[in-house]
Amino acid sequence: MSLDGKNALVTGGGSGIGRAIALRLARDGAAVAILDLNLEGARQTAEDVAALGRGSFAVRADVASAADVEAAAREARQRLGPITILINNAGIGHVVAFVDTTEEDWDRMIDVHMKGAFLCAREVVPDMLQVGWGRVVSISSVAGLQGAAGFVHYSAAKAGIIGFTKGLAQELGRHGITVNAIAPGLIDTPILGKADLTRDVQQRMVRRSAVGRIGQPEDMAAACAYLVSEEASFCTGQVISPNGGMYF
Repeated sequence: MSLDGKNALVTGGGSGIGRAIALRLARDGAAVAILDLNLEGARQTAEDVAALGRGSFAVRADVASAADVEAAAREARQRLGPITILINNAGIGHVVAFVDTTEEDWDRMIDVHMKGAFLCAREVVPDMLQVGWGRVVSISSVAGLQGAAGFVHYSAAKAGIIGFTKGLAQELGRHGITVNAIAPGLIDTPILGKADLTRDVQQRMVRRSAVGRIGQPEDMAAACAYLVSEEASFCTGQVISPNGGMYF
């Protein structure tokens, strides 16, 4: 599934799923721009992409900031060329009871996930329309498919990603652009620790999975590799959920 000559932008690419996707895209031939609030992590990923012989650079950006996203997309276009692959991966998550959820908690969750996906797509979809080819893949969650106690704000944001995906797919399909989402289950990433899930809770979730293990970022990267490939040209508006057969 060659991506030679393609240029990708990966948000939240400094660690976890975003980093794994960036490296997989590079192995498949793409040049990759890495966006992350964690500039050190983004730079490390960019260095590793460059070591694979692909163009890459890192930029610190908050995907909830229109100014940050516009500047990052402009730099990506100048340094790599037209961006025809967008991976909306940047995300946050933490456990909080609904009655304890503050307005700030809610707004930040929605801004990072939903507004971030909107802003990034708004910047790079014109590139895709110009060349008549593009791939948008956004990271949702099983929580967005069926909800999760303690994650009401997160569930709402990830469900919004699915609606965004389906609507954008309908609008762009006739232009050679596919839009899909990945809804991971429990994945071993840094955000898992920040989500305040205790090891006991994690182990109970793993025991409910069919495969009996926690997912790895590379599992999500493999799904993404298909969705951005030419082989997936008939797949749009879909949600792939690699979750090991685990449901809340």
